[in-house]
Amino acid sequence: MYEILIGLRYTRARRRNHFISFISFSSILGVALSVMTLIVVLSVMNGFQKELRTRILSVAAHVQIEGTEGRLRDWRAVAETAVTHPMTLAVAPYVQAQSMLAANHEVRGILARGILPAEEENVADFAGYMKAGNLADLRSGGFGLVLGVEVARALRVQRGDKVTVIAPQGMTTPLGMTPRMKAFTVVGIFEAGMFEYDSALALMHLEDAQRLYQMEDAVSGVRLKIADIFAAPKVTRDLAGMVRVNAYFTDWTRSHANFFRAVQIEKNVMFIILSLIVAVAAFNIVSTLVMSVTNKEADIAILRTLGAKSGSVMAIFIIHGTLIGSVGLALGVIGGVQLALNIDVVVPWIEALLGTQILAKDVYYISQLPSDLQWGDVLTVTGIAFTLTLLATLYPSWRASRLQPAEALRYE
Repeated sequence: MYEILIGLRYTRARRRNHFISFISFSSILGVALSVMTLIVVLSVMNGFQKELRTRILSVAAHVQIEGTEGRLRDWRAVAETAVTHPMTLAVAPYVQAQSMLAANHEVRGILARGILPAEEENVADFAGYMKAGNLADLRSGGFGLVLGVEVARALRVQRGDKVTVIAPQGMTTPLGMTPRMKAFTVVGIFEAGMFEYDSALALMHLEDAQRLYQMEDAVSGVRLKIADIFAAPKVTRDLAGMVRVNAYFTDWTRSHANFFRAVQIEKNVMFIILSLIVAVAAFNIVSTLVMSVTNKEADIAILRTLGAKSGSVMAIFIIHGTLIGSVGLALGVIGGVQLALNIDVVVPWIEALLGTQILAKDVYYISQLPSDLQWGDVLTVTGIAFTLTLLATLYPSWRASRLQPAEALRYE
């Protein structure tokens, strides 16, 4: 097929017009940079989504059954029923209430959560986030407290220090209502990597929380860990039919839906915007081919006089333009994949070079730039870029096929 041979020769041959060579190089570079950018951005958005889900679900519950008035009295029966569901891996009770901590003349509002350490480790991953101490140090009657790292920093306390927990339930005294207060000892500090939890969560033993918040034998609810986190809505509906108590049934897709919806919307918007950039880069090939057609008018006329059909001339320039776009596409895919796989090395180097932190801990939930390369996204980007490149070659190639030999050779 001589069309392929001529198209390849036009691409690799030394050009008399250096400006056309520069435009071709610019087109290749534009396609490469735009494809690389799109792959990296999609990988980072996937990484944010995965990291956010992992960090939230390592602390929050997959499924949660909560008493209607903040109290679930017959929680043992609820837990026994919930654990019979085939998707349930573990169940743990909890007591949860808003409170305040006071230490070193500092006061901090926190969400206090009473837990059974042995059972909590089956539904959450606090053990992997402990910076000091461990959950087993929470013992009934010991009034120990495990704080998030930001809470401990704000109160200027360390392991072994005393803090005062101020409960919202008041006590009636001759002087009127006074808040309930109890001294606790800091027995551990955790860092989940999400500012929401590190700055506002404190863990205590379940029985200590029941005494402090006057819950008697009741709890606020039970937390479940299930085998497939994406089946949480179905498991929640199943449990609502199995558990015969007046309670609220929720799952992580409801309680944290805004986080994941926002990330998905941002990913879709960024994909559309960067696809337009790929389109702009691909259509730079139009100018390259238009100038190439103008420069090759005599060659086209000679081919036509030798018997080449208009379709063959069109095929020559389609191959010529597609090859230019394919080179840029290949460079962009290789560069994008390599950068996405090594972003944990590149970003710290950029931060060290600029002397700044891209994601500040006190602003963003995730302080490190994650990346999750998905080959489905790479294939989608490759397909879109190649299609746009191919479309960009059609009009200049059609113009070349319409060239009349007599007009082209009139002044030769």
